[in-house]
Amino acid sequence: MTSTLPTWPIPTPEPPPETPGWLFEDPASRALHEIIEQIAPSDAGVLIEGDSGTEKELVARHIHTTSLRRAYPFVAVNCGAFSESLVDAELYGHENGAFAGAFGSQPGWLETAHRGTLFLDEIEALPLQAQAKLIRTLQEGTVSRLGSRQRLPADVRILAATHDDLAQRVQQGLFRKDLYYHVNVVSLVMLPLQSRPGDILPLARHFIRQYCKRLHYAPAELSAGAERRLLAHSWPGHVRELENVIYRTLLLSRGLRIQADDLRLPAASDTPVTPPVSPVPSPDIKATYRAQEKPDTEISLARDTATFPGNDIDPAGSPISLEQVLEQLCQTCSHDLEQRVLDTLLLKAWHHNHYSQVQTAQQLGISRHVVRARLVRLQQLAPGRNRLTDTGPDAPPLHLPPDRTVTS
Repeated sequence: MTSTLPTWPIPTPEPPPETPGWLFEDPASRALHEIIEQIAPSDAGVLIEGDSGTEKELVARHIHTTSLRRAYPFVAVNCGAFSESLVDAELYGHENGAFAGAFGSQPGWLETAHRGTLFLDEIEALPLQAQAKLIRTLQEGTVSRLGSRQRLPADVRILAATHDDLAQRVQQGLFRKDLYYHVNVVSLVMLPLQSRPGDILPLARHFIRQYCKRLHYAPAELSAGAERRLLAHSWPGHVRELENVIYRTLLLSRGLRIQADDLRLPAASDTPVTPPVSPVPSPDIKATYRAQEKPDTEISLARDTATFPGNDIDPAGSPISLEQVLEQLCQTCSHDLEQRVLDTLLLKAWHHNHYSQVQTAQQLGISRHVVRARLVRLQQLAPGRNRLTDTGPDAPPLHLPPDRTVTS
C-alpha cells in the first residue's frame, strides 16, 4: 500500500497588487523593479544583498505578491534569531516529546510555507549542519518533523537576504556551495538610500501619510526647506532611519506644515568639513573592507601590531576616525599591502572597541562572522569558539596594552 502525501485546498489566485510607486521612484530603483517583474513569476531562488535597514524584506514581499504563489503564505524568518540547538525544530517542526520542552505538535516554517514563499533573512547565520539538511529538503520537497517519520510536503520558493559576502564565506568554508547556488540564481543588490535620492521624498511622504493615519492626525506636508534638509542628509540608517525621523517629527512638531528645523537633522552647512590628510580620496570603509581578498597573498602580522603603519593613533584617545586611519595607512603602504591595511584597520577598531567583536562589526558595518574569521586568521582568537569574545582563562594571549581590560 503506497502512502500519499496530504494535500491542501487550492485557493483561487488573486490578481497581483499594484506596485507601490513610492518604492521605485529613483532610476536605480526602477531598474531594480524591472528585474523583479521579470523574475517574480518563476520559482528561482533570489539572494537580496544590502545593509541592514535597506528594506530587503519589503522587496521579498513584493516578489511574492507579484509571483504565481501570491495566494499562498509568505513566511519570513530571521536565521540570526535561531538557537543552534533548536534550529531544526524551528524549520521542520516537532512532535510532542521530541526533545526536552517539546510540548504538543508544532509545524515548522518550511511546512507552514508550503506552496508559498519562505524568506530567510540573515541566511549566513545558519549553521553548516542546518545548511546541509535544508538543501536536501529543498531538493526533495518534503519535510519530517522532529520525532516523526511521516513525510509532509514542503513545496516552497526560497528568498534569502544577507548583509554579508556569501561568496567569501563559501571560499572560507563557512557556507555550503550547493545551498549558495540554490538561493543565488538571481542576485539583487539593495543600494543605500543615499545612492537613490529619488526615493527619499516619496518615501518621506508615504511615511507621513502612514503615521498621520495611525496617530489620527490631520494630513501634514513638507515645506521646501524640509525637503532640502531631507535630501542633504546622508541617511546612514537608510530607510529605517528615514521612517523614524518622520515618526519623531510628527510626534514633536506642531502644525500641518513640517519645517526644516522640525526634522531635527543637521543642516548641510552645519556639518564640519575635515580637510583630507592626503591626496588619496576617502574610500567607502565598508566597500573597501568587504573587497575580496587576494587568494595568493599571505600576510604575517605581529599580534601587538607594533610594526604596522598608522600605529601612532591611540585607540584609547579621542573617538577614532576610520576614514583618517585608512587614509594614513594607504598613504604609507603600497597597493600590494592592501590586505595588510585592512587587517590593521580591523585590529585598530577591535582594540578601540575594547576587544568586542560585536561592536567592531557594527562600527565597520560588516558581519561579526567576518570579524571573527579574520581574527582567527590573524591568530588573535583560537578557532572553534562560539562566544562573542574569547576572554576565558583558556583564551590565547592577546598582548593587551598596559592598563587595558577586555570587555564584551
